Amino acid sequence: MTVLDELVAAAGFALMDGATGTELFKRGLGSGDPPEAWNVDEPEKIRAAYQAYVDAGSDIFLTNSFGGTHYRLALHKLDDRVVELNEAAARLGREVADGAMAAQPGRTILVAGSMGPTGELMEPMGSMTPLACEAAFAEQAEGLVKGGADILWIETMSSIEEVEAAVAGARRVCDLPICVTMSFDTAGRTMMGVTGTAAGELAARLQLDGIGANCGNNLADTEAAVRQIREANPDVLLISKGNAGIPQWHGTELRYNGTPEVMAAYAHRARELGASLIGGCCGSSAEHVALMRAVLDGDEPVPEVEEITATTQLVAKKRQRRRRRDDSARSRPD
Repeated sequence: MTVLDELVAAAGFALMDGATGTELFKRGLGSGDPPEAWNVDEPEKIRAAYQAYVDAGSDIFLTNSFGGTHYRLALHKLDDRVVELNEAAARLGREVADGAMAAQPGRTILVAGSMGPTGELMEPMGSMTPLACEAAFAEQAEGLVKGGADILWIETMSSIEEVEAAVAGARRVCDLPICVTMSFDTAGRTMMGVTGTAAGELAARLQLDGIGANCGNNLADTEAAVRQIREANPDVLLISKGNAGIPQWHGTELRYNGTPEVMAAYAHRARELGASLIGGCCGSSAEHVALMRAVLDGDEPVPEVEEITATTQLVAKKRQRRRRRDDSARSRPD
């Protein structure tokens, strides 16, 4: 039984964190800047982002290492610092988790080492070979393990081949629990055509500790994929980590329209679908997580909100375009 199994067994589920990127933007990260550099350059801001989720009630939080492979770091000329930056991400998380557990005896908080896609395409569509991909994830995993991660969390994936390479790379360097989430769209598939059913079957073949969906086009699509995964693999720990609604521009600022109430209602639905690991993705904050915690614990009623579907997303986009046209018209000189 892994530390992840033990955590879930205690309450029947575990609450995860929300977004990392949008939280760092709030703290001053510039557009286009590498978030992973902040693990060394701005450690207090990373600790604060982690701590906010722990204080909101997260049992598991992801490290600031989503773009931590050398492929992604090379875009910022940081590819010679892969182990350093990933180790720092996990070490800061370890400090926050250990501090919180010392202050609250009996509480368990796990640090999940985030491993996002390389951004490269595998052969024959691209130039990345399976062995090169595996090596990249092994290098990243080495840093996360050195920093003290409890779990390796391979997320926002689209390709089965990249998942296979990431898992193989992770297992080269450790025997930590491994969870995988893939991102699904309105067609019920990832960008590379993977269905929820295929993801569930992949989890069984690779003997993953958890499988599920994150990010995606809208909450309804994420939930549909989670349902498919559960049907294909009834035994695996199921993960649901959806976006906080739909992104909308407010002037020069991009905001997500999913309120804490929307996310709390979603968390309740995810639990009913059989998800054991539940959290938020893009746009979700500590405020969202706090209400999700209260609803899942039964301390607050399930909010009555409109479910965000592909239809409501289309309506929202039309309204957004209309507002832009109106704003543009008002700004024209008479």
